[in-house]
Amino acid sequence: MKILTAIDGSAASIRALRFVLRHQVATEGAELTLIHVDAPLNGHIATYLDEVSIAAFHAQNRQAAMRRARTVLREAGVDYEEAFGIGDAAEEIAALARRGKFDMVAMGSHGRNAVMTAFLGSVVRKVLERTKVPVLVVR
Repeated sequence: MKILTAIDGSAASIRALRFVLRHQVATEGAELTLIHVDAPLNGHIATYLDEVSIAAFHAQNRQAAMRRARTVLREAGVDYEEAFGIGDAAEEIAALARRGKFDMVAMGSHGRNAVMTAFLGSVVRKVLERTKVPVLVVR
């Protein structure tokens, strides 16, 4: 089984990772890939930075978001791959789920109410709309 787990550095994404570890990765032959998608810099801000600075910014965000997940996996002794993207999180996650022929996408939910989701959007909802791969949502 190939499992793609979205990591954004939040407690919700770590709960999803721990759920996957308890229920799926223990199965023989399971493959785990973590994905972190960083939002692109606002075009106005990006005009003041060179490519090296922008790359360093995204690398720093990636490291911060993945730090806890890496610790959890190291402590569990589980092998995994990492994938990164810059752009719309839902688009990047759904695209990798398709391209990589994953069997499941695991994501944490922040548990926002319907009003907050209507204004802010929901990455989980958008991934569900964009992929046919089963999505496990852990709250």
